[in-house]
Amino acid sequence: MSADAVTAGRTALGIELGSTRIKACLVDADDPTRVLAVGSHAWVNRFEGRIWTYALDDVWEGVRGAYADLAADVERRHGVALETVGAIGISAMMHGYLAFDGEGELLTPFRTWRNTTTGPAAEALSAAFGQNIPLRWSVAHLYQAVLDGEPHVPEIRSLTTLAGYVHGQLTGERVLGVGDASGMFPIDPATRDYDLGLIAIFDEMVAETAPGLRIAELLPRVLRAGERAGALTDAGAARLDPTGRLRPGIPFCPPEGDAGTGMVATNAVAPRTGNVSAGTSIFAMVVLEGALAAAHHEIDIVTTPAGDPVAMVHCNNGASELAAWAGMFGDFAERAGTPLSSDEVFESLLREAETGDPDAGGLIAFNHLSGEPIVGLDEGRPLFVRTPDSRFTLANAIRAQLYGMFGTLALGMRVLSDEGVAIDRMFAHGGVFRTAGVAQRFLAAAIDTPVAVGETASEGGPWGMAVLAAQLLRADGATLSDYLGRHVFADAETVTVDPRPEDVAGFARYLGRYEAALAVERAAVAAL
Repeated sequence: MSADAVTAGRTALGIELGSTRIKACLVDADDPTRVLAVGSHAWVNRFEGRIWTYALDDVWEGVRGAYADLAADVERRHGVALETVGAIGISAMMHGYLAFDGEGELLTPFRTWRNTTTGPAAEALSAAFGQNIPLRWSVAHLYQAVLDGEPHVPEIRSLTTLAGYVHGQLTGERVLGVGDASGMFPIDPATRDYDLGLIAIFDEMVAETAPGLRIAELLPRVLRAGERAGALTDAGAARLDPTGRLRPGIPFCPPEGDAGTGMVATNAVAPRTGNVSAGTSIFAMVVLEGALAAAHHEIDIVTTPAGDPVAMVHCNNGASELAAWAGMFGDFAERAGTPLSSDEVFESLLREAETGDPDAGGLIAFNHLSGEPIVGLDEGRPLFVRTPDSRFTLANAIRAQLYGMFGTLALGMRVLSDEGVAIDRMFAHGGVFRTAGVAQRFLAAAIDTPVAVGETASEGGPWGMAVLAAQLLRADGATLSDYLGRHVFADAETVTVDPRPEDVAGFARYLGRYEAALAVERAAVAAL
């Protein structure tokens, strides 16, 4: 009985702090495919002082709100109070900059992955390290602060990510899962820990401008999937559940990034597999069989939650512009006297997009609300462009928005294809894939690869984190890949869409116009 599993604590809880929602997911630890309850809390980032940020007070309001919503769902579904769980895992948006002093006080507002102010640092580090260091990585933010002579630098005693911060407040442990850590500082594939040779190079780079700064002393300790990462303290229990019902002592798995939970949620942790996660940002992860031949600014090298190397194509801009268009059409429907839910609006628009021309009728859409490093944009301006002879229809307009969402991703994936990286199948998850088959079909065209979507496509992240927490409760020593294959996805149902030749050709024509029109996007950033 589900109520018995809840009261006995035979459960696993995943909490993920995404860009627009904080979500909680409770699963049966013996069968993680059984979701017992969910909860969520909406929040929004702020653009203050030309920095994308979230206030830490908003972090805790959101985490408590998502947990309270989940606890209420437990009572509604199962008729029992939530007082304990078997294991907990925290995940969140990767990268960014959270710097603390010796008393644990935040030294500067949280700088999220969305910021593109670290160009000089990222360029210098990439050259010194011999591999691409993206603008959003924590080490790039730190080095940029050093280059800019920011007064807080001498006071830094610890750095972490958003997941690492929340985990530390709940457990007292300054640790990080290797997947999330790989977005802070490069990981050595042999040791599955920070690259000691690159740590020495970094320390030498800052020796004169920031004497005494030793980055190894600032970074969290690295753990891998299946390792214990502390337990819920009395203070942590009170912080997560102010009602006092939740009991301390619950074990935690390592905190992870949203890229890692996406890989877990789609069972894309073995070589030649990959996944695409579409939300406020959109990114593809491909597990590598071997090292790439060269460094590419479009490709980040990160890891799975087990520490295996992954090529990541990360685009700062995902589905937000499409959502804005859907919101406009929803507003029109309501004013016309035919109100529709958000899901109904998306369903209607995406189904219409299927009837559009393979190349979107000559229309071009840029979804750049913020900067996009892959195409060299420090800032973004959403644009919709057409020529006098374009076929301006609703179907083509929405198809262009969907193609635009995949445009920068396709440019990055082309680099991997040119490197000879083999992918047997890509898995996709994110809210846009809830309308069965449509975004999946267009993604298959964009990357010319079969795309699979499973039952957890729309809520993959928090569920993936709950799965990592559930793994902690198994003592059989199985690798992450074996655990997922045997205990989670053995009977999983997925729907795979193969790329249609006419869609592949149509998207290629669209992408050619998209690349040419980037000059228009750059002009818009300069002029507006």
